[in-house]
Amino acid sequence: MRKIIEPCGFHCIKMNHLGVRFGDQVILDDVNLHFHCGSLNAIIGKNGAGKSTFIRAILDDIPHTGEIEFKDTKDGHMQKLKIGYVPQSINIEKNTPVSVYDLIASYESNAPVFLHKSKKVYEKIKNTLAVFEAEDLIDKQVCNLSGGQLQRVLLSMAIMDEPNLLLLDEPVSGIDQNGMELFFQTMDYLKKNYDLAIILISHDLDYVAKYADKVILLDHATIAKQGTVKEVFQSPEFDHVFGMSSEEKWIREGEKNESGNILV
Repeated sequence: MRKIIEPCGFHCIKMNHLGVRFGDQVILDDVNLHFHCGSLNAIIGKNGAGKSTFIRAILDDIPHTGEIEFKDTKDGHMQKLKIGYVPQSINIEKNTPVSVYDLIASYESNAPVFLHKSKKVYEKIKNTLAVFEAEDLIDKQVCNLSGGQLQRVLLSMAIMDEPNLLLLDEPVSGIDQNGMELFFQTMDYLKKNYDLAIILISHDLDYVAKYADKVILLDHATIAKQGTVKEVFQSPEFDHVFGMSSEEKWIREGEKNESGNILV
């Protein structure tokens, strides 16, 4: 089993003056953010605010201005940022004869996985799947997985190489309520036990309020507000974007625990 690494709290990932334009259209404008390991950072905003574009810019999938910087202050030197990524969905044709092992192993080895099944790679994949209670899926065909099962497989792929940054672009689309709670509990586990920062795009404000350490509100290409859940959810910018009443915002900011204290 892989040794769990406690978050050091020193790794810092910075986005400096990040911008994206398509012709004359500004999709992201001068975004400046920093993230530390051991934190769950939620990106929220209406459709078209630039959330997915932000993820694609970090992945270098699209041209952008500005820079992304990773510094390991514990060792005092710059090093290459390793990124794990879970998309909204992947397209798998029905009856495609690809197992979970085949899918993940294809990213781990340069050799065709169907020619030789490596026992070492098999065990590594199985151990990573076990983090998400999905080790029993390793020999199942990907096309036959449920939405929740596929999500756990994709998360396993994303953390296989121990990334510094985990990007999640609305990964819970189509997941039921129980699956949502399990997903966010898993994110809470990852941020506490792995040396990484998590950036999550989400429309599920209830869960963002309950689990996020930091919230970034995007509005028409710019950062309208950033800070703690309380700072963002109680802000005029939040009310402007989502048009919520004070009562609705209060409900979304947290739930009462058994002693009656607000969990914000």
